[in-house]
Amino acid sequence: MKKFLALTMAACMAMSLAACGGSDSSSAASTADSAAASVEATSDSASGDAAETASAITGIAQCCDVGTLDDESFNQGCWEAVKAYGDANGIEYNYYLPAGEDASDEDRETLIRQAVNDGANTIVCVGYLYGPALAWGATEYPDVHFIGIDVTGFDISEDGSIPANVFCVTFKEEQAGYLAGYAAVKDGFTKLGFLGGMAVPAVIRYGYGYVQGADAAAQEMGVDVQMNYYYGGQFYGDEKITAKMDGWYAGGTEIVFACGGGIWTSAAEAADKHGAKVIGVDVDQNYLGVQGAEDGSYQANPFVTSAMKGLGAAVNDSLELVNDGKWDTIAGTNGNFGLEEGEYVGLPTDESSWNFSNFTVDEYNAVVEQIRSGAITVDNTSDDATKPVTSDKITVDYQS
Repeated sequence: MKKFLALTMAACMAMSLAACGGSDSSSAASTADSAAASVEATSDSASGDAAETASAITGIAQCCDVGTLDDESFNQGCWEAVKAYGDANGIEYNYYLPAGEDASDEDRETLIRQAVNDGANTIVCVGYLYGPALAWGATEYPDVHFIGIDVTGFDISEDGSIPANVFCVTFKEEQAGYLAGYAAVKDGFTKLGFLGGMAVPAVIRYGYGYVQGADAAAQEMGVDVQMNYYYGGQFYGDEKITAKMDGWYAGGTEIVFACGGGIWTSAAEAADKHGAKVIGVDVDQNYLGVQGAEDGSYQANPFVTSAMKGLGAAVNDSLELVNDGKWDTIAGTNGNFGLEEGEYVGLPTDESSWNFSNFTVDEYNAVVEQIRSGAITVDNTSDDATKPVTSDKITVDYQS
């Protein structure tokens, strides 16, 4: 966690802006009343002594991405960091959950306005669709600090400029996706699937990295790999997505990278039916399968691994910079974090989460170091129309 803080202060001003936006799409309540209905005021532990030391931040708000707060993924990963920081520093914190899929930029502005009216002077906006609302909010509330997770300057303005009271955080999801695809094939899986939420930049980077990693391992091993590739157009599982996953697994797919908020539920349900496997996303989702096995939801843990990014570290350490009066070290910049910057993307290596049969932690660490050193370069294209270049060892069925 502290490494993020040090790297941000030392390197953020020198980082170039990414050309495209971030992760899961976001929508919001269309009225102040509906927004207020989705607000949770927490932090009962805001003691007087702690509040006095927290001079820079008087209140934290998280304006969430579309979906649910307990999505076991993007929203929840950020929210748990907000809660932990608020509790540790005696600062009140709220969340504002979008009411539906079809919100406008004005609806997102409503959430920001509500957060400020409720006392927040530091707002974490989750998802690249907050870009236009951040442009508005930065001008409307110049004394508020905004932290945009998976938001770039090009989401905020045409020329990529970032307001002085905004800090954008993005990740190199393509590296995490590469490691997941590489590990899956090295472990013996040759019939793969990628289930994305919406075709937004971070999801695309995860997916295209997954394709590249699977292809690299297939070439090394001299095996042929097949992959189904599909965006569900949403960040939650339902009967339609489950039926599609059921068809994939019934047709021979062995493992699916479920990348997009709560959409993992459909992949896990179908995998359990067929005794197949799932790769999680954003956070270590292994515990979901373990819990499911204990309560009878799953016959066995379907999660082999998860392609993760440091959501909690990004939120925690950004808040720490605000609260320590060091905002000027990151003001108006975009921090883009991957393996070159530290342990900001990757697979979980704890023994309890390492569910590979053949691929070892030592082999994983060797690939990590190759990416970190530049010996392996992963294409970070986030344009859905530009597919990754692959060898004849992998066949990808891009489905619509």
